[in-house]
Amino acid sequence: MRELGRRLAKLLRAGDLVMLTGELGAGKTTLTRGLGEGLGVRGAVTSPTFVIARVHPSLGDGPPLVHVDAYRLSGGLDEMEDLDLDVSLPDSVIVVEWGEGKVEELTEDRLQVVIHRAVGDTTDEVRHVTVTGLGERWAEAGLETLAG
Repeated sequence: MRELGRRLAKLLRAGDLVMLTGELGAGKTTLTRGLGEGLGVRGAVTSPTFVIARVHPSLGDGPPLVHVDAYRLSGGLDEMEDLDLDVSLPDSVIVVEWGEGKVEELTEDRLQVVIHRAVGDTTDEVRHVTVTGLGERWAEAGLETLAG
């Protein structure tokens, strides 16, 4: 998951919204950690479950990473309004875990990443990831380079 995040980071730029979906333990935060490494941001990327959002400034000239965990938020974008994601979006890469049904109104151009893993009493660590680009931004973005 971390390597996938590093590869995905090469395609990201300021203004991108990435929505991560998957059950607990699927690897959403691990993928975001790889994104942070690939984007070259400051600070350890850890789950923002209890603080809701963390901003990781760029160590270079790239965009900051805004990492949001919407797991504990039950409402839509209105409940997330205090996070000012609409203000941050043009200059940042925003990654939202558990964002489905909550942040789609931010932009028509977004990347949806769905992570499936075996659940229950299993030692299977295999993940199946579906990456879907929505909107003009992702029409010719080269998502096929992520396969592998």
